[in-house]
Amino acid sequence: MANSKICPVCGSSVAGRSDKLFCSTKCKSINQYENRRENEKFFLSVDRQLKINRKLLKRYNRSGYTTIRKSELIALGFNPNFFTHYWKTKKGDVYLFCYDYGFLSVQRDGKYKYVIVQWQEYMK
Repeated sequence: MANSKICPVCGSSVAGRSDKLFCSTKCKSINQYENRRENEKFFLSVDRQLKINRKLLKRYNRSGYTTIRKSELIALGFNPNFFTHYWKTKKGDVYLFCYDYGFLSVQRDGKYKYVIVQWQEYMK
């Protein structure tokens, strides 16, 4: 039996169609349940980081337009890889947003900083 397949859930041999992956509906169901749990964990971790990012951007944006050192924000738990959408200015700058607060990475006076803004109607 050169084409013998093994069930990834229980290790039993899989009999039947050539494209069959699991030995039984029970093993197929167990696999789907495990995948769903892993996906939920992933979505919860992304949502948690987006909320942290928004909270930090809101806290430091007191005037509607603020500049803060990148290292300071990251030290507080900010992760710039997590954002909900972006807005590109006419000059070509791209602000990344966490819901209603956005940030732009800039270098000023040899220091890396974020410019923080709040979403405005004209940004649509």
